[in-house]
Amino acid sequence: MFEKEMTPSQRVHAAVSFQEPDRVPFFLLLTMHGAKELGLSIRDYFSKAEYVAEGQLRLQAKYRHDCLYTFFYAAVEVEAWGSDVLYVENGPPNAGAPLIRQKEDILSLSPPNVDKAPSLIKVLRTQEMLKAKVGSQVPIIGVVISPFSLPVMQLGFDRYIELLYENPDLFERLMTINEKFCVEWANAQLRAGATTICYFDPVSSSTIIPPDMYLRTGFPVAQRTLAKIKGPTATHMASGICRPIMDQLALTGTKIVGVSGAENLGALKKSSSGKVALMGNLNGIEMRRWDAKHTEEVVRNAIAQGGPGGGYILSDAHGEIPFQVPDEVLVTISETVHKHGQYPLEAGDRSGSDGTEQR
Repeated sequence: MFEKEMTPSQRVHAAVSFQEPDRVPFFLLLTMHGAKELGLSIRDYFSKAEYVAEGQLRLQAKYRHDCLYTFFYAAVEVEAWGSDVLYVENGPPNAGAPLIRQKEDILSLSPPNVDKAPSLIKVLRTQEMLKAKVGSQVPIIGVVISPFSLPVMQLGFDRYIELLYENPDLFERLMTINEKFCVEWANAQLRAGATTICYFDPVSSSTIIPPDMYLRTGFPVAQRTLAKIKGPTATHMASGICRPIMDQLALTGTKIVGVSGAENLGALKKSSSGKVALMGNLNGIEMRRWDAKHTEEVVRNAIAQGGPGGGYILSDAHGEIPFQVPDEVLVTISETVHKHGQYPLEAGDRSGSDGTEQR
């Protein structure tokens, strides 16, 4: 047990090193909520790096959580490749029509220049401003979409699955292109001030492809890509199931795995202990309907399941908290962690019989 209050960076480092810090670290992975803080529309909020940097600083001060999150929206990457972005009033911007119209177009495809793509430059500028403000006191989380999952936006989900199963040569060609882009994009963020890269890889989850397919495809892609990223990484399944491939995820070199709200956090903790730290697994969709009492119950359950022995960061299960989640819920999450997440943890298990969220 640590005697004095730690900085967020110290707290997270201790937990990821399988030590018990002063309290359980928690990440509120808020993207669009910064627009509310500044009184802006989502479109306007993401139009300037200055707005996002200020939004993240306000959110971190308001909720007293342990990171600054520089994820704008998933489509920011394919926007750099030339795809349109579709904005809505109360949700994340989405990718427009797939930029690869015919599978054969992969043969002539080349990645964008990270340093010249306006959508990416905004993210890098945000990271630079946050780094200048907080230094090494607070983790700054950068994000990449994995080379293996990016084709969902490049091709469309159905055509990508067809490519994966039916066109191995074109698949490998696309992975070569995407890996080059992913590594350059991740390392540019690290140079700009990000301290950790979140590697979003939902297609690798056992929710989407069988574990044996992952071993032949997403696993070697992750091994090659993460080895070239010049900083620590956290792999996130974006609500996908990961337990069947947890041992393989640990072999990719990642330090943290973001886990689904549908999984048994206690069982995952036992199977992953000493291999990878866990992050999760609050259900962000259900969070929209929680009241303060239920929020406290769920958070205390998660702390009881994941907290003992370190190796755990409390967070949502998807990697982005919905815009509709009310302030009351976010405040209650913060208050509960600060009250009940102090080490040594309280005795007793308040979870349901299987360790998952109970309603």
